[in-house]
Amino acid sequence: MIPSKPLDGLKVVELGTLIAGPFASRICAEFGAEVVKVESPDGGDPLRKWRKLYEGTSLWWFVQARNKQSITLNLKHEAGREMLKKLLSEADILIENFRPGVLEKLGLGWDVLHALNPKLVMVRLSGFGQTGPMHDQPGFGAVGESMGGLRYITGFEDRPPVRTGISIGDSIAALWGVIGALMALRHREVNGGQGQVVDVALYEAIFAMMESMVPEFDVFGFIRERTGNIMPGITPSSIHTCADGKHIQIGANGDAIFQRFMRAIGRDDLADAPDLADNAGRDARRDELYGVIDRWAASLPLSEVEATLVRAEVPASRIYSAEDMFKDPQFLAREMFLSARLPDGKPFKMPGIVPKLSDTPGAVEWTGPALGEHNAQVLGGLGYSTEQIAALKAAGTI
Repeated sequence: MIPSKPLDGLKVVELGTLIAGPFASRICAEFGAEVVKVESPDGGDPLRKWRKLYEGTSLWWFVQARNKQSITLNLKHEAGREMLKKLLSEADILIENFRPGVLEKLGLGWDVLHALNPKLVMVRLSGFGQTGPMHDQPGFGAVGESMGGLRYITGFEDRPPVRTGISIGDSIAALWGVIGALMALRHREVNGGQGQVVDVALYEAIFAMMESMVPEFDVFGFIRERTGNIMPGITPSSIHTCADGKHIQIGANGDAIFQRFMRAIGRDDLADAPDLADNAGRDARRDELYGVIDRWAASLPLSEVEATLVRAEVPASRIYSAEDMFKDPQFLAREMFLSARLPDGKPFKMPGIVPKLSDTPGAVEWTGPALGEHNAQVLGGLGYSTEQIAALKAAGTI
């Protein structure tokens, strides 16, 4: 018997492109929601052509749009807008990441949609939110990461700020969007409330992750700066280079862990030092301790460093590449690579489902669809005949 999924019966409409909106709806689709992705007939989501392409389509697309139904609607056509309204009249969630004001100009603002469907939850992802002096400015994830504080503290103190290697701002905003949608649904279903707007700004999504930055500045006037690979104020926690040139992250900042680590590398003197028994004392001798660890790691190949740390029960990990992940027993045991097929039948691996639910796990039913692949199915379900769908296609509405 196929287990049910936690979002079975939920209807989601996505008016999103690229990363934030589509990632939010992907999560919903993986856990059972019926997700209809609305794309422009003129090429669809630009993500279809981003990064590495396989026979003209992005490999990223096949992951980002998995379990979604693709329909095409030209929202500049009145008929296209009316079709969208029909779709939204029976939806639970709308996820959109247009620039604020775009839907309003199309006559599809919140007031219109709420009157059409009072139970609808509208997730709005944008650079700066739906209000404030910057609300109508364009903003990508990189801008949100910069304004939200992440870029300022990322990198080394003697060099300009650097970015992470992925669009982390968009992805974090997507997670907040899903969290907000689920909270709004609970309010609707448990408290008897109506639908509402979930307003997520990319810069605020990052800002919310900035730990103690606000009170430290407000109380002490302290501005956290770039510190490279170390964790400021938490020692020792950093990346070290082994004799074979490979790198490892070691987190030995717990009191008992630090003592086990020092004994494992033959430094009982540091394990027993009274002033190193807590984090404050270790942080005061930070440079000395990192010098000790650097020299130890540099004297051994990665495999021996790892083995020593495993025996001493010290949290650590080599810096994984995709190649490392593909052969790692932990990734394999947790089913973090799912087998799928590209449109021509070629097998390929895609990321597994996160999080793991014990009774109602998520799953991948199909990979990212062709543009407009589900036009007939979805529009037919809205009451459009085969002849009407053909006429709409001829008119450029779909």
